[in-house]
Amino acid sequence: MSDHEDIDARPQKRPRLDDSSLPSAPATSAANPSTSHFTPVSAPTAPNTPASSGDSDLDREFRAGITEYVCPDNLGFTGILKQRYTDFQVNEILPTGEVLHLKIIGVVKQEDEVQGNGGDEQKKAQVDGDAEMMDVDKVKEGGQVERKEAVQEQEIKTEERDDANGGDDLSKEDAQALVAIFGEDTAQSVRRLVRQIKSHTGRKAKDFKAINGPVISDKDQRTKAHQLLRRIFPNMLESLMEPDQSIRIKARPPAERGNKRNRNNRDQDSDRRRGRLAWEEKGGEYLHFTLYKENKDTMEVVGFLGSRTGGGPKSYGFAGTKDRRACTVQRVCVQKQTAERMTHVGRQLFNSAIGDFEYKHHDIRLGDLAGNEFYITLRDCHFEKEDGLEFTQRLELAEKVLSQAVMDLGENGFINYYGLQRFGSFAASTDAIGIKLLQENLQGAVEDILGYSDVALRAANDDTEEKSTVLISQDDRLRAKGLHIWESTQSAGDALRILPKKFSAERNVIQHLGSRNQKTGRYDRAQDWQGALMTIPRGLRLMYVHAYQSLVWNVVAGKRWTMLGNKVVEGDLVLVHEHKDKEGGYTEEAKDTVDQDGEVVINPAGEDSAFKNDDAFERARPLTKKEVESGRYTVFDIVLPQPGFDVEYPGNAIGEFYKEFMGSERGGGLDPHNMRRKWREISLSGGYRKFLSKPLQTMSFEIKEYTMREQQLVETDLDRVKKQMEEGEAEETEMRNVEQQKIAVLLKFQLGTSQYATIALRELMKAGGVKTFKPEFMGGR
Repeated sequence: MSDHEDIDARPQKRPRLDDSSLPSAPATSAANPSTSHFTPVSAPTAPNTPASSGDSDLDREFRAGITEYVCPDNLGFTGILKQRYTDFQVNEILPTGEVLHLKIIGVVKQEDEVQGNGGDEQKKAQVDGDAEMMDVDKVKEGGQVERKEAVQEQEIKTEERDDANGGDDLSKEDAQALVAIFGEDTAQSVRRLVRQIKSHTGRKAKDFKAINGPVISDKDQRTKAHQLLRRIFPNMLESLMEPDQSIRIKARPPAERGNKRNRNNRDQDSDRRRGRLAWEEKGGEYLHFTLYKENKDTMEVVGFLGSRTGGGPKSYGFAGTKDRRACTVQRVCVQKQTAERMTHVGRQLFNSAIGDFEYKHHDIRLGDLAGNEFYITLRDCHFEKEDGLEFTQRLELAEKVLSQAVMDLGENGFINYYGLQRFGSFAASTDAIGIKLLQENLQGAVEDILGYSDVALRAANDDTEEKSTVLISQDDRLRAKGLHIWESTQSAGDALRILPKKFSAERNVIQHLGSRNQKTGRYDRAQDWQGALMTIPRGLRLMYVHAYQSLVWNVVAGKRWTMLGNKVVEGDLVLVHEHKDKEGGYTEEAKDTVDQDGEVVINPAGEDSAFKNDDAFERARPLTKKEVESGRYTVFDIVLPQPGFDVEYPGNAIGEFYKEFMGSERGGGLDPHNMRRKWREISLSGGYRKFLSKPLQTMSFEIKEYTMREQQLVETDLDRVKKQMEEGEAEETEMRNVEQQKIAVLLKFQLGTSQYATIALRELMKAGGVKTFKPEFMGGR
């Protein structure tokens, strides 16, 4: 029996299938299927109706503005998603375009794998590096080795190494990437500049000669150039685009290099005593490794690692969070930890593994990825018009339906909706809280955050679980009970004793409102609504207003599709930096920052900013009639704005629809041209998002027959690694629960950052096609 079989064979919580009745499709969706699996029922809940525990995903989609399809007439099909963790695999796509896979668990074998026959030398270098650390400590403690001689000897070693590899300890991969983008001459000049900066850390930026790089007209290639320099040489170089689209590279000012200790020789000696050169010998002080996890949040694993190595989760860096109920692979980094120690800590992980260690000079930050590759298994699939067909005929129908759907998705794409995870799942959705914040109704926002459903409260107060007809997790029951106690008694202590710690926003708000003011000694915070909101972690606070932006974007995107379809019309917006080579283009350079979900974040500027360091905004401009008629722009170039005070709205009927929707009751009665607020943090400057998306590469599919309900149909990275460790001996899977023949569909596709796999599946399968498999008592947001 495999490890995966073990995991699913001993459930602590009885699983269930979310088989809520499917509401009928919208007018533009596929024709109503004729089989029992597609029988239409009542229409979904109205979009402005509050959420409830009994809502189906299709109800929630309509409330979130997810209503339209690009190819509504294609036949649909249903399938169970995430029945097993292995049914949803996500592998990070690195900035280089390589799909990340876990190759080796641990450190010794990984080094042998990378170095080949040079594995022994690598091990010796590792031992030498550790011994060097010990020698440095002896110098620090007043040992027999003279400091000056030790430093001189180490400088000689460093110079010899510099002559051999370019002087900056770049990995072969990074060195090749540098040459690929800038060319051999510019790459060598950049590395030479970095060596000069390292040798003279106290010098001003103007003392170093700037480098004029090659002209790079392609926006994506230019973005990669900026990101590559920032990643390989963090806090050392500045890069900017010249009017001729060449890239100018220069040194950062000393204060921005984050290396104040190196401003004089005495500080350099101090750095050496602290073992800095030993990390240089290893390749850098940042240890990068691959994290494989099953049924765990990224922060859950990172938090555990941080508790074992010290420094907490903030000491770790990663490009983005990954799905929980899935098998995911991503790159993570930690500063000043050895591969040996992390290997030891990794042995304590459950349903996770780490490996493929490599020392680097740079960390990993949010957004340092090109996208994700998904390998999804949909079980027990049924297809429209399959009634009365034999199993072999159903297989033929499946092949026909999938071939057409996959081809259309690749050619025509899908509306780039924000997924349901953007909007929460409690009584008050996150976008509803965002509306209250933007209305500056802070009391209403707090009340919504502390809201709970009567269904959950009744379940919490019901001693006999059998009496409950709605499945509510124990955490959600306790949440409702704790919030009810606070609402009825205003006793923070009693409420917090029941409220689970996982609900940090609710706990922080109650603790603030119900605690004594340390300055006055009085309980005078009961109506300090902004103070209560400020106790919520900043990322969660911003999530509320971002959810409102996502709702507006979804509704507008659906409206544009019903009005204009895939036509490009006068007034449509395109990103400036993507089309500089076309007539009417601008010469501004965009600098994007992203959140943990890969969404572009455009921060307020000047006095409206809640941040100290602002990047230049990403800009868009409307197309002229002449540009539209030129045929050089397609629907995949079109962007729609997220509402804010620093965005351009479409110069056509869609721009007017922003006013209409946002001014309505559902839109909060807001003005898209007045998004500044007294509380700077919720002043929205806005941003842009592509209207349509499609997979980065052609989606592939495979149709499989199976009979066992829990049969594993695909191999994970961890399965492959373990098989290699066992010299190719595959584990046998226990055969059980043999049932009638079923059809599974295996899909493999790649999406860019900020694109949702569930939205791509929705376009592929049509209304209600995805039947999410949910553990009965899984709670949370």
